[in-house]
Amino acid sequence: MSEDADNPTPGSGRDAVPRQGGHDAGAVEPAEPAGAPEPAEHVEQFPAAALGSVPAAAPIPAPEPAAGPPGQPGAQAPEPAEAVPASGLGIPDGGEAASDELVTPVLSEVLLAVEELWPESLAEDWDRVGLVAGRPDADVDRIMFAVDPTLEVIDEALEWGAKLLVTHHPLLLAGVNSVAATTGKGRAVHRLIEGGCALLTIHTNGDSAVGGVSDVLADALGLEEVSPLMPAAHGLVEEGIGRVGMLPGVEKLGELASRIFLTLPAVAGGVRVAGDRDALVRRVAVCGGAGDSLFDAVRASDADVYVTADLRHHPASEARESSTDGRPYLIDLSHFASEWLWLPVAAQALANVLADQGFEAELAVSQTNTDPWDFILTPGN
Repeated sequence: MSEDADNPTPGSGRDAVPRQGGHDAGAVEPAEPAGAPEPAEHVEQFPAAALGSVPAAAPIPAPEPAAGPPGQPGAQAPEPAEAVPASGLGIPDGGEAASDELVTPVLSEVLLAVEELWPESLAEDWDRVGLVAGRPDADVDRIMFAVDPTLEVIDEALEWGAKLLVTHHPLLLAGVNSVAATTGKGRAVHRLIEGGCALLTIHTNGDSAVGGVSDVLADALGLEEVSPLMPAAHGLVEEGIGRVGMLPGVEKLGELASRIFLTLPAVAGGVRVAGDRDALVRRVAVCGGAGDSLFDAVRASDADVYVTADLRHHPASEARESSTDGRPYLIDLSHFASEWLWLPVAAQALANVLADQGFEAELAVSQTNTDPWDFILTPGN
């Protein structure tokens, strides 16, 4: 979440999304201190006809090991997974695998399902969410979710046969006066239209909604008694930007940071921490995406530690200087990595709603790592 940090540049040349450990997007078991990255993992596709057959945070099977970490020579993207047939996922009691009775939705029908899950009314005033390109009457039989609408992601979606690309970050957040194919954004728009693929943005409405980006991040850390960090002005009491909750028990700051490191996709920047490694924490505030505008709310929440992304020097320094006991400690993540966990959960949620409405479509999660950094230099490395 950010007004100034969510304007991606198409074509980043990233490799497939790996993860540091074998965790899913649900509650995370305590992990050993971070070591060498594990092989990349692949997110399965979710056919809408498989209502109720795939848990909200489905385990992510690993593909063949990649030849190297993201952004370094030799790293290879895993092969796209085969679409999972509804008949192979187990139909709930009393149900039937009646895929022949289901119909392919048109884009306008998918948009209604999206609005049910992530209402545009929850978006921040400065944000640009909703349909960017696409015909309302076009059939949508394949939908891909991604963090950024880069050219590489668009090519991945088109190669898979997607008719709708849903991204968290807007393509056109900042105003443009041309979408000529001589510009990066123009090339993205042209490629989508020429490939017959619509583009939809679910940004801060996806942050604020129940089951949104920060809810998924809170779930990944195993937080309990979770509530919004900044409640939505209009909406349910559970809706709003950021989340704050309690760990099941007291945990060392370094151990919490290691668990997060092992849970997120592998990126060059890793995880940065401000605070004593052995400090004990339990109350945790989280905000997927850029969250340094929320420090007042974090302090008011009495959180021991704040987990977010894109922390800039001055806000982070001021937060530390204004503290009398070092709290809240800070755990700074990659913007991309902090929001990627939401994608498989969001894809499953949309699959369930579409199937509930009698529609059949396949959903998948992009395997392109759109974190903008390729490597980092640190002391001793």
